[in-house]
Amino acid sequence: MAEAAVAAELTSAAGLARNRVIQQLPLAKRIKYSVGAFLLSRLFRGLTVLLDGFDQLTGRRRDSYPDIIKSYPVRKNLTVRIFLPRSAPPNTKLPTLLTIHGGGFMIGHPADNDAWNRHFSSTHTFLVIALDYRKSPTSTFPTPIHDLEALIACILSDSSLPLDPSRIAIAGFSAGGNLSLSVSQLPSIRPHIRAVVPFYPVVDLSEPSAQKLLTRPYKPHLAGFRGSSVDYLKRLTGMFNWAYLDVGQRTDDPLLSPFYARPESLPGNVFFVACELDMLAAEAWRMACKLAGRPVPGDHDVVGTKESVAEPGRLITEGDERYAWEEVLEGGERRYRWLLVPDTTHAFDQEGMWQMIKDPVFVEDAKEKTRLVIDLVGKWLLDGPLKG
Repeated sequence: MAEAAVAAELTSAAGLARNRVIQQLPLAKRIKYSVGAFLLSRLFRGLTVLLDGFDQLTGRRRDSYPDIIKSYPVRKNLTVRIFLPRSAPPNTKLPTLLTIHGGGFMIGHPADNDAWNRHFSSTHTFLVIALDYRKSPTSTFPTPIHDLEALIACILSDSSLPLDPSRIAIAGFSAGGNLSLSVSQLPSIRPHIRAVVPFYPVVDLSEPSAQKLLTRPYKPHLAGFRGSSVDYLKRLTGMFNWAYLDVGQRTDDPLLSPFYARPESLPGNVFFVACELDMLAAEAWRMACKLAGRPVPGDHDVVGTKESVAEPGRLITEGDERYAWEEVLEGGERRYRWLLVPDTTHAFDQEGMWQMIKDPVFVEDAKEKTRLVIDLVGKWLLDGPLKG
């Protein structure tokens, strides 16, 4: 059944053209998306604020809660969450990772990544700062990018933070991965960012979703959540895109679709982390290859393989370039790395996913792979772009 469904998708999507300019949707679909966006955004925002306040009062997530939560006058309603490594000597300037949460540009909160941020900070002795931005549909492209620009400028000038201004990287998850690549292109920000680490990012909004669904493998033999014949993002991408993009917007704008950015417009070090069972993996693969000067896969090329090629809870870091490679160019001035996490889905490394998906096999595998990815990314930053 799964193979038949994919074959049907392939037939229906064959020959789809890229949508270079956002067109007006039919009225019925606009009404559907409007209602869905209103309900979803209100539900998630309200629930996140309620749970975060509860955690503050009760100490329920004491081990992963940030050390400082603050806002800056330039964006009073947007807070940043600051994680200080417990093992750092006093008065030490620290390598710094700025992180940007996901949520389709419409939902999500910096608290979503608390567990990940705390783990990274503690493992690698980093200052980690989680950023926020205004959400669609009330704030469309490029508003979130300039929110991030303003917050980063405030952080860079904040003398109370123990950051080393010569050792700053930025990472983002999903939509946040897109935003990490976008804000890093701005002339006010790019000189300060040594490296970008986009996790399972959307990087090309000109490619139709129906086509993206064909470029990931489907593995029913894995069973459970990972064995589904339908990518769980399928039902959300249309609404997310409608909410974020105004009619008439060009989708090949490099700030919107970083795939179209020139290498010199981005920081020279980029580490792409993608998920094999994710409709967004292939576009990240193409962008990584394009930046690294490798042959760029075609629009219908599938990432990874239909077979399981790694033990549960393991990565493939060498010996198979479908899953991992690195290119070092210009005498080390430019460094591009690709990692495809096998047999797992979009947002596998998020604590919220582990709580929502009642699949213990998926959760156990995801937790171990999250630990390995955090270890790998931190070492890559410290041994390369942020080497002291």
